[in-house]
Amino acid sequence: MPELPEVEAARLALRRWALGRRIVRVRSLDDRIVYEGVTPARFRRALIGRRVKGVQRRGKHLWLELDRRPWPCFHFGMTGGFHAPQAPGVRLVAYGRRHPGERWPPRFWRLILTFDNGGQAAYADARRLGRIRLRHDPRHEPPISLLGFDAYRELPPLAEFAALLRQRAAPIKAVLLDQSFAAGVGNWIADEVLYQARIDPRRRARELSLAEVRRLRSKLRSVIATSVKSLNDSSRYPKRWLFHSRWDGAGAVTERGEAIRYVTLGGRTTAWVPAVQR
Repeated sequence: MPELPEVEAARLALRRWALGRRIVRVRSLDDRIVYEGVTPARFRRALIGRRVKGVQRRGKHLWLELDRRPWPCFHFGMTGGFHAPQAPGVRLVAYGRRHPGERWPPRFWRLILTFDNGGQAAYADARRLGRIRLRHDPRHEPPISLLGFDAYRELPPLAEFAALLRQRAAPIKAVLLDQSFAAGVGNWIADEVLYQARIDPRRRARELSLAEVRRLRSKLRSVIATSVKSLNDSSRYPKRWLFHSRWDGAGAVTERGEAIRYVTLGGRTTAWVPAVQR
């Protein structure tokens, strides 16, 4: 599933492809699941002739700022993402061997934008769990207005971060996955952060000590920043990260030889290392 670093990579790519360009053609499938609350015809009318003035993101949501409202908003779901000719977007395990951006138009496309310089960008979604919406003010309208702080750009100061955790009785892993708490944190990021912070994912958020909260905040910042800086290329992640072993299943061990265990928390499979996380 695309998490904050993947969506930030998509935002940066769309800036390169679309910023300052006028949309001259819109191809949209008649998919009433992916297009939420808006018909493809209305969506096309809202975008045709509009110039892209900005590309913004909050958590896992992305939107284009046009020279006239409403603006298109995108949530990638499990397999959604943007692609351009000769520049396929994020590769996900869910795609299997074939990537939707390896041919044009890409497999599973739901939307194709053509710009005034002849460039194109396509939104593809194999499993149709992503959503395309129109909003007049995305930051202040649902679903984006319901999100918590952006885990990359808006990490609160330590005292405020600790106060937010004291309000939560759920296991810390479930809290990190709650988008109303920290927008953009997904399953692998939460596992990595808790491993590096040496915190048992089953611990109640409000019971963490200030020292543990400080470590948690520090690792939340560094893990996401490292992933974003690496342009979401996991081969560039530090070898000591849990990431490289967490997918291996029963019998998996970390780079240091620590045994990995699995438990379900917040409805998601959680990888953790009992020898390290207390």
